Amino acid sequence: MSPISSTALSGLNAAQLQLHSSAHNIANAQTPGFRRQMVQQSAEPAGGVRASVSQASEPGESLAEDIVNQMAASAVYRANLQTLRTERDLTGTLLDVMA
Repeated sequence: MSPISSTALSGLNAAQLQLHSSAHNIANAQTPGFRRQMVQQSAEPAGGVRASVSQASEPGESLAEDIVNQMAASAVYRANLQTLRTERDLTGTLLDVMA
């Protein structure tokens, strides 16, 4: 796997984790004592991102934050998917030129 692919794939995975986490938070917002899930992301030295989920220390909801996280994660997912498509197209073009 190329560095571009692995970087884009890690971005897809992080965005998917954010989408799942914020959907979970929205679905459970009215549950008494519910503690939100939060996604932490950190850059990998070789490129890409590492994402992990933790729980908030205090119960409570933040619907506005979760909705914004949904929209941002959706945009990040589409951007990383486009990166993979572009790499695939460029690789195909390169193979055609070399053939």
